[in-house]
Amino acid sequence: MTGFSIAGVRAQFPALSITDDGKSRIYLDNPAGTQVPQHVIDRATRAMIEQNANLGGAFVTSEKALALFDEAHEAAAQFYNAPATTDVFYGANMTTITLAMSRNLQKTLALSEGDEIVLSRMDHDANVAPWLLVAADTGATVKWLDFDTDTFEFPDDALDKVLSDKTKIVAVSYASNCTGTINDVKSMCSKARSAGAISYVDAVQFAPHGVIDVQDIGCDFLVSSAYKFFGPHQGIMYGRGDLLESMFSYQVRPPLEYGSPAKFETGTAPRETLAASLGAIEYIASLGDGDTGLPLSRNRIASGMHAAMGHEMALTRQMIGGLTSIKGVKVRGITSDNALARRVPTVSITMDGKNPEDMAKSLADKNTFLWSGHNYALEPINHMDLMKDGGVLRIGLAHYNTAEEVDTLLEQLEDLA
Repeated sequence: MTGFSIAGVRAQFPALSITDDGKSRIYLDNPAGTQVPQHVIDRATRAMIEQNANLGGAFVTSEKALALFDEAHEAAAQFYNAPATTDVFYGANMTTITLAMSRNLQKTLALSEGDEIVLSRMDHDANVAPWLLVAADTGATVKWLDFDTDTFEFPDDALDKVLSDKTKIVAVSYASNCTGTINDVKSMCSKARSAGAISYVDAVQFAPHGVIDVQDIGCDFLVSSAYKFFGPHQGIMYGRGDLLESMFSYQVRPPLEYGSPAKFETGTAPRETLAASLGAIEYIASLGDGDTGLPLSRNRIASGMHAAMGHEMALTRQMIGGLTSIKGVKVRGITSDNALARRVPTVSITMDGKNPEDMAKSLADKNTFLWSGHNYALEPINHMDLMKDGGVLRIGLAHYNTAEEVDTLLEQLEDLA
């Protein structure tokens, strides 16, 4: 695609043309899962028809399945800028992967009483609860990173205050699914490494809105979910190669002899979702400039993401400007115009005298789709003392949303206020 065309983008998503009783749908529920372009659907369909076999056979469908397997892992490596395809693997979703990896690390590191795990008050529960379970089982101590509820960011010395020579794991989010804050994970991972700790980054909320480079970040592990960036319900994990090689893995015996990624991909990898995840990364690359075809160009993926980001930034500026002008509305995140680059377009709000769930239902009646409540962000909602009031109303933009849709939402919220 030459230049970003919102009409050209929207034409690729069948769901965006659906109407209900003559009313168009406004999808602002994107932080919980995005819509899917036709290319992703076609990839999945082709896999189920032409590549539907297990790996290792001497017949053509098995050979095509293996080619798909290799292409999907190469695409994931390019998406994360991983050093090797063996550094990435697929799983059911971020939550399932993290529950498994937390147990693998618990055993690998031989965690015990006296060890420490650092967690964040800004994170989705999928990067909190698995580590709390590990702590409960091993006697390890949990320490917390607390964010400033006025700035919605971590103080520069937040991690310094809780790191010690006993710290074994630091689990943080790249971007919050509640406040939208983009965290300085590069600095956090560097500090964790200096303390001798493993860094584990939840990039689920960042992946649809920014370019990920695990080599630049210097993280030990990073995970996201493809259904957040126009793909299927599947998770994609990066792990530092030497760690993956040395780690214990809960796995049946035959795959262990092959190492990563087979070592961590339990069961038969679903062909249709592998194909669709590949298709989602191909779709992002199609928005950019550069070489086409497989293997995917890392530069083209980054170019496509930057094109989408430019459109999203304009919408974010429009939306936050409108929200801050509505009486009784409080944005629970960064609002300063010159700081919008430090947030993703996931915007949580509260409105004086209004219950978030009631607001979401009222907007749903107008065919505007939003989520309310805690959205699995238990820690940030409790840290901001919002649980008793029903949490937040969460608005999430994607690159296929339009300025007209933002205007419609603002008008609807004005009516509610």
